[in-house]
Amino acid sequence: MQYVYGAMLLHAAGKPIDEKGINGVLTAAGVQSDAARVKALVASLEGVNIKDVLAKAETMAVAAPAAAAPAAHAGGEKKEEKKKEEEKPAVSEEEASAGLSALFG
Repeated sequence: MQYVYGAMLLHAAGKPIDEKGINGVLTAAGVQSDAARVKALVASLEGVNIKDVLAKAETMAVAAPAAAAPAAHAGGEKKEEKKKEEEKPAVSEEEASAGLSALFG
């Protein structure tokens, strides 16, 4: 995550996201960087519009709690239904056998 945070910091500062910049941020933070990870991150961010990605992520973060609220409410109703079913008194063996005997006359 430090590598991604370094790229985000460079983006926020208006600096180019390249190996030198990420290594500089990580070194300043006291993190020893891995050259392979830095190269992979720079390659994966090539051609990505970070501003658009952040805007989409912000929209998703706002929409997620709103979508979760109805689901949580629906889950609460199911729990109440289960409790109601459990509250019904159990049928004794005598009552059950009396009901079965009525079937066979």
